[in-house]
Amino acid sequence: MLKHRLPAVLLPAVVVFVPAACRKNETPAAAEAAAASLLQGTMPVKVETVSRQRISEKMTFTGVVEAARKINITPETSGKVARIVVEEGQFVQKGQLLAELDTASILLQLQQAEAAAAMAEANAKNSARNKERMDRLMAENAVSETQFEQVKLADEAAQAQAAQARAAVALIRRALDQAVMTAPWNGVIASRNAEVGDILNPMMGGYGSSGSGVVTLVDYGRVKIIVEVTQDDILRLARGQKAVVRSGSAEAAGMVSVVNLAADPLSKKFRVEILADNPGLVLRPGTFGSVTFEVNSHENALAVHQKAVLSDSYVFTAENGKAVKRPVTLGLKNTTMIEVIDGLKEGDQVIVEGNFGLVEGTPVEIKR
Repeated sequence: MLKHRLPAVLLPAVVVFVPAACRKNETPAAAEAAAASLLQGTMPVKVETVSRQRISEKMTFTGVVEAARKINITPETSGKVARIVVEEGQFVQKGQLLAELDTASILLQLQQAEAAAAMAEANAKNSARNKERMDRLMAENAVSETQFEQVKLADEAAQAQAAQARAAVALIRRALDQAVMTAPWNGVIASRNAEVGDILNPMMGGYGSSGSGVVTLVDYGRVKIIVEVTQDDILRLARGQKAVVRSGSAEAAGMVSVVNLAADPLSKKFRVEILADNPGLVLRPGTFGSVTFEVNSHENALAVHQKAVLSDSYVFTAENGKAVKRPVTLGLKNTTMIEVIDGLKEGDQVIVEGNFGLVEGTPVEIKR
């Protein structure tokens, strides 16, 4: 008989001592008070005081961080690569030597052109003297019109040949300059696309094995990130609008540089490009990044934590130890806070934890 009654005797003990077991650090009196409040239906809640603050509405998109400037260093003249003096990942300064073609044949062409130019200049000077003599004789009516025209045309031809010879020398000297490849701006060597001994021919459209010039230079001091936005979002963005670019733990201030007003035919989204300065090279090209735009803001808004709002229509406040349901009209929101246009006033104690399942008039105990 005692064996059958044992569970009935122990059951109340279990109910009483479970709260105490869950709160080892509480004194017996505190545990007893907590158990009593549970028996009375009191709900423990956490509250926050409604206050005024700046609240802004933001939009965030993701994309790939890229270098703002990128160039394949290629010569304008054909030739054989004589040397490449930089390696991948190397920082270079504007004007620094990167690579050089074999210039032996170009130098021979230059000597030939300079010799031809010297001969053409001599002929031009001789022709100019003949023209001066003929001008004097013509003024004295000592020569015929035919003789004068012949000398005049010969002088014009000699002067044209001299100009042509000078242009040929200038062209070869430019080819000589182009054989020496330097950095057009500060940057980093992203790739080395050719090797010493490769024959380059600009007219063929290919360089080395990769078809990407001798080396590829990128500017990491400024980056860009391209995102795609919907038709509704594109109306809220404009060129020059400020943005924050993030990649991992790195962050930089950016600005909208391109807003494409024509949607992509396939995705039906709009392309937006953001440029950002990258001091310290904290944003690494080739990585995923996010762009956040602040599209609207209110400076003195009445705001509460989003956890306080239930069904986007009401909140509970703690008043005189009870939960009071308050319908609210909402405005702007960000990642954590939301503006309350109507339904609350500054200083109200709004419940942010323990509000699920509450009903009007439920006894509440504020947790600190």
